[in-house]
Amino acid sequence: MQSRNLPKTPGRAATSNDVGRFEPYRRADFDDGWEGEDDQPPLRTEVAIERPRKVITRNTSPDISFDRSINPYRGCEHGCIYCFARPTHAYLGLSPGLDFESKLIARPDAPEVLERELRAKSYVPDVIAIGTNTDPYQPIEKTHKIMRRILEVLLEYRHPVGVVTKGTLIERDADILGEMGRLGLARVGISITTLDRHVARKMEPRVPPPDRRLKTIRVLTDAGCPVRIMASPVVPALTDHELEAILERGAEAGAIAASWIMLRLPREVAPLFRDWAETHFPDRAARIMGRVRDLHGGQDYDPEWGKRLTGEGHFAQLIAQRFAIATKRLGLAYELPPLRKDLFQCPARKGDQLSLF
Repeated sequence: MQSRNLPKTPGRAATSNDVGRFEPYRRADFDDGWEGEDDQPPLRTEVAIERPRKVITRNTSPDISFDRSINPYRGCEHGCIYCFARPTHAYLGLSPGLDFESKLIARPDAPEVLERELRAKSYVPDVIAIGTNTDPYQPIEKTHKIMRRILEVLLEYRHPVGVVTKGTLIERDADILGEMGRLGLARVGISITTLDRHVARKMEPRVPPPDRRLKTIRVLTDAGCPVRIMASPVVPALTDHELEAILERGAEAGAIAASWIMLRLPREVAPLFRDWAETHFPDRAARIMGRVRDLHGGQDYDPEWGKRLTGEGHFAQLIAQRFAIATKRLGLAYELPPLRKDLFQCPARKGDQLSLF
């Protein structure tokens, strides 16, 4: 067992840094008397570099609408306590807790690798999803600009893309996304979990506040890119009462579609979320977790296809009904026309044989 003193963690959601499920040893934190709490420096974000051989990740999940995605970054400084991507840090020998929020990995070669994959003779175009694991517009994107270069490649190849984010940095790329949106090649989902900025600050410590994200919807729609308002995740006994208000504000900001997902707590996320709830909402933590278990057959999480995104039972049905009524009243679509794949074309490069037609 390894012991150490944790640094101060302002602006972080996780309350611990337990090792991942693949590690043979655990860590315990205690005061050995040599250093006081005030001597610990704040936890700083560290960024390592990865040189990937491939960037398009494939999946065969039957309950999601895409079969390929790109992750410009591993880990996410936004630090949302409920993030279902946290367990992926365990594959790197890092903690899904504080490490996930502070030990990040950037993939600066991703645009070049993507272009190589798109030019493969066997490649068949379909929508690439970005932001479905970790957020491509987390703060370090401002420096690394990986996402913008990926979008430049996709625009050049006329390749369809769907982006999901909580980051207002996406406004920087409104020019590209607007052009792609007008061509039927792009749409964006903006995720808002709560309209209460105080709850949001505790739950999503480094995400722009909800009102600021609503302004981003307007910026993107004015640029020509269709936007979906995503009430995700719905947190039982904490944010579920805001569902209609979130959809209304999204529609007012210009969103044309909407979706929702229930809170998911796979693997290491469950104890992290439980500790967070007991720390910040001790008066309702038991109620939140009790409702979560009601949704998943008495467990913190049920990964079964078709149930994992919504849960099951009376509460899940109630949320679905409320969502359906609100979206119908607001004119928000659930399904949108498919993005175009027929425009895909590899641009000519120096030395390429010219087409005769």
